[in-house]
Amino acid sequence: MTARRRILPAVAALGVAPLALTALAASPASAHGSMTDPVSRVSACFQEGPESPQSAACKAAVAASGAQAFYDWNEVNIGDAAGKHREIIPDGKLCSAGRDKYQGLDLPRADWPASDLSAGKHTFRYKATAPHKGSFELYITKDGYDPSKPLKWSDLESEPFAEVKDPTLTDGDYVFDGDIPKKSGRHLIYSIWQRSDSPEAFYTCSDVVFGKDSGAAANAPKAAAPSNDQIEKGAEESTVDHGGHGGDSAHEGHKAGDDAAKTDGAGNAPEAKGGGAEPVAAEEDLAETGGDSTTPYIAMGGAAVLAAGAAVLFGTARRRAAAGRRHG
Repeated sequence: MTARRRILPAVAALGVAPLALTALAASPASAHGSMTDPVSRVSACFQEGPESPQSAACKAAVAASGAQAFYDWNEVNIGDAAGKHREIIPDGKLCSAGRDKYQGLDLPRADWPASDLSAGKHTFRYKATAPHKGSFELYITKDGYDPSKPLKWSDLESEPFAEVKDPTLTDGDYVFDGDIPKKSGRHLIYSIWQRSDSPEAFYTCSDVVFGKDSGAAANAPKAAAPSNDQIEKGAEESTVDHGGHGGDSAHEGHKAGDDAAKTDGAGNAPEAKGGGAEPVAAEEDLAETGGDSTTPYIAMGGAAVLAAGAAVLFGTARRRAAAGRRHG
């Protein structure tokens, strides 16, 4: 076997490694999840069924956002929030985190499916399809809150009534306690999950009722959280990998909401699907074990080193082959 033939397999192997590392570096790590006790709006509508929701509020939300937003119930996020929630999310768009993809969640109406609550200690549950280190802050609306008007930051109490860092993860749920202040009638609980291993943050709106609902909300349905079986089945239609890998990439074969899911260049809808799953998984594993925003640059540096090595190796093989022909 000539030197050239011996060296080609090695060059090919080295050539693949930089490509894999480059794909890894280009894939953002994403956490995923949503509040399920009390049930968030996006969770409630996913539970009803994105293709055929039952409640008037969820029907209107799907009409506004498309069904895909509710298959992607666990990704109401901002990738570079870094704690600047009030600065980057405008009034009236708190529930969607300012993303057009989820604009249906911002509809001001008093008949959203709601959870019954009472003042005092409550155990909260947050379904984490991709757990990560971070902290939760829970806010509740002020007395006099009007659900028929767009939700503003000023509608929330100025301080969170519950805060927790790295809560216990039990059977796929973050579980933590908080003391709910005394309220009456319909209110809203707003949660912020800020990762500590990334600038990414997640947001939820949960409609709740203290005592008796009234007015237009009197006949509103009770909110129900999706079951694990529903989550597993719904993952087939989601553009968000549920094992903690990737996020918001196009999913082939989806039946509805495709028109609403086109990108606008601002991360408001799925991007084109591409690349293998394994490099993305590797990136996500790094994030789960403490990797930070420098990880992609380390990966790209490694790719560059390997690429340079491949070039040197290939050049050496060519020189040896040429020398052999001369002496032959």
